[in-house]
Amino acid sequence: MHRVVEWVMGVALVMGGPGLFLIALLDSSFLSFPEVVDLLMMGLVTHHKERMLYYALMPTLGSLGGCLVLYFIARKGGETFLRRRFHDHHVDRAMAVFQKYGLFAIAIPAILPPPVPFKPFVLAAGIAGVRPFDFIIAVLVGRGIRYFGEALLALWYGDRAAAFLRVNSRPVAIAVALVVVTLAIAWTIRQRRGKGSGLRT
Repeated sequence: MHRVVEWVMGVALVMGGPGLFLIALLDSSFLSFPEVVDLLMMGLVTHHKERMLYYALMPTLGSLGGCLVLYFIARKGGETFLRRRFHDHHVDRAMAVFQKYGLFAIAIPAILPPPVPFKPFVLAAGIAGVRPFDFIIAVLVGRGIRYFGEALLALWYGDRAAAFLRVNSRPVAIAVALVVVTLAIAWTIRQRRGKGSGLRT
């Protein structure tokens, strides 16, 4: 497996943006390359800073493509398919979190780095029948925050960014996720208050 990962990384480096798209698509669908996409993208940004937006966008779109593959498979296959691919405790946890928090259960895990499992939440969204448009927005927000944030780190800190991410990736991602949740809650409260005041007038 290690040789496969090295080969994939070499191909992605040669291909640049399309390579990032491809490996992110594979990582978000049937294969798993923990942190490979993140490190490759940051390395490319470090050496080609003028392409930062492009290199951040390609894995975001690739990951969306891979997630959509699993999402539509889950819509057809149902919970039985999900339990065949993942441990029961991962499935039960994903379903419980998804039922409680809805689309936040997709956006937040999309930000967090491994070992936080993301695919069970994607499959849970398909099983729950989440609207494709809502699912796409949630994945784009989560993955966009992750990859564009990492690209900014690479832009600011260069080669030191990868080392920083290895040591601090989890606390940084959790902090970002908390900010997103806080903003989302504030927005939801504001929307509800707006509707309530509209009803009273």
